[in-house]
Amino acid sequence: MANTRSAKKAVRVIARRTAINKARRSRMRTFIRKVEEAIAAGDQNEAGKALREAQPEIMRVVKHGIIHKNTASRKVSRLHARVKALGNQA
Repeated sequence: MANTRSAKKAVRVIARRTAINKARRSRMRTFIRKVEEAIAAGDQNEAGKALREAQPEIMRVVKHGIIHKNTASRKVSRLHARVKALGNQA
């Protein structure tokens, strides 16, 4: 357990930041899930719309340092490729 006043404050700050980061990560995953559900349904228009909403949300998480920029770019790129592939199936 923390001994000093500054260490006790650090524990409180870390707990608060962890909760905020967890909420942001969860929100990002929700947006990604919406894209994946539209892809699973085979609806390219809905998937494209969901992807346009998810992309800024993913980049917002990067801005706050929750995930790395390259990780976010990889996620967006793979989602985009899957949405684009829906058009080729029709």
